[in-house]
Amino acid sequence: MDCTTCTPRKAWDLPFLAEPEEVAALRRVLRVHLRIWGLQELTDAIQLCVSELVANVITHVGVGTPTTLAVSMNGAHLRVEVHDPDTRSLPTLVDATGDAETGRGMALVAATTDRWGVELRGDRKITWCEFATGLNMPAGHCGGRQPSRLRAVATEAAAIDAISDLLHWLRARGCDPEEVIDRAQRHFEAQLEQAAR
Repeated sequence: MDCTTCTPRKAWDLPFLAEPEEVAALRRVLRVHLRIWGLQELTDAIQLCVSELVANVITHVGVGTPTTLAVSMNGAHLRVEVHDPDTRSLPTLVDATGDAETGRGMALVAATTDRWGVELRGDRKITWCEFATGLNMPAGHCGGRQPSRLRAVATEAAAIDAISDLLHWLRARGCDPEEVIDRAQRHFEAQLEQAAR
């Protein structure tokens, strides 16, 4: 694969506790990743859907539930998943009346995504949604655009923002950011060494 004409979009996941204050952090992480991936036009829709899916976990499963956000490419679609341990409480579309103060979450998800659904596994539920990206292939560019030096600089700045946000997130959870950077550097160097073989 010629990486001068593609944007790597490696799947990632982020475990968290389903608490209202986590939603803003998740939205920030998504914004940065989507900018790095060149998919910033999807940011508002994806942030809305993740907010609704996490709110469902908080409301119907419980505050503090161990939850995971996973983001990946499924062909030319961006796939967002929220994993939680309750296989009994399933998200459903309801016909909320105009006066209803709740019940519109999954309707917003359905209206904003190309498709969505729920998968049940033995130990967890995965609520997922997908968004068309306009890419020809998962690592491609939208509309056949070629990368430019300006795009490379913008991507580097977005990566720095993402790393900074992640370090703040880790520090807020009692982790040592310096130790994480050292471990990440060792992991990166091991990957380079393995690829060189």
